[in-house]
Amino acid sequence: MNAQLERQRIEQAVCGDKEALEALLGSVQDLVFNLSLRMLGMVADAEDATQEILIKVMTHLSSFRQESSLSTWVFCIAVNHLKDYRKGMFAQHPLSFEMYGEDIACGRERDVADLSGGVDKALLERELKLSCSNVMLQCLSPEERAVYILGTMFRLDSRIAAQILETTPEAYRKRLSRIRARMADFLREYCGLSGTGMCSCKRRINYAVATHRLNPASLDFSNMEPCRYEELIGYIEAMDELDDLSQIFAGFPAYRSPKHISDWIRNMMAGEAFSTLVCKEETK
Repeated sequence: MNAQLERQRIEQAVCGDKEALEALLGSVQDLVFNLSLRMLGMVADAEDATQEILIKVMTHLSSFRQESSLSTWVFCIAVNHLKDYRKGMFAQHPLSFEMYGEDIACGRERDVADLSGGVDKALLERELKLSCSNVMLQCLSPEERAVYILGTMFRLDSRIAAQILETTPEAYRKRLSRIRARMADFLREYCGLSGTGMCSCKRRINYAVATHRLNPASLDFSNMEPCRYEELIGYIEAMDELDDLSQIFAGFPAYRSPKHISDWIRNMMAGEAFSTLVCKEETK
């Protein structure tokens, strides 16, 4: 969506044009879903958070002064919401690099029988690889996670990322560098994708099934439509430089948000809930 059309639709949406509002929400829902997925680690949690964030975007649109792009403004809302999100699985069961490393090093996968259920092993290996990348991010604190995801997966220009995180570009770059170093140390020791780590997705398939981290009957990542992060953000002026190990995360795909989120937007705006939400915001 070009800047002129974006401004026009914002003005129309603020004046009550449901079609314009639906178009605006649709233009940012993939961005919000992918940020939520990386921040929370689970598809179901990301879907719930995406809906909550889109409601915030909808009900606060009249306060958007258009001093930045709509995407940057949405990022600000989403990051603040997700840093404080306490309903997700990993908020209830926090993870750390030490815990995750111990789980990999323990070798328990050697004692697990074949639990693939006849599903193609290559498909299960890919699903585990994509799932594990999200789980690994949960070893960072919410604030560290936001910095790492914006810089490594969305690859935002440091000026834009700093604006979203309410810091300076210099402070953001320094923090991103430190977090990347921590992640790189873990990858070198434990992740087979680094070329040196002890872990192998192929070897851990059955263990992942046994510990309910992988369900051969429901492959969330394989069932989603992949896309590129560049498709979600059209205003990047300069992509952030990546070190070799950060390329592991940057190389994983982004995803189109599930169709039922688009359906939810449409149904929500057609029902009484839409009027209630808008009226509630107008009375604040």
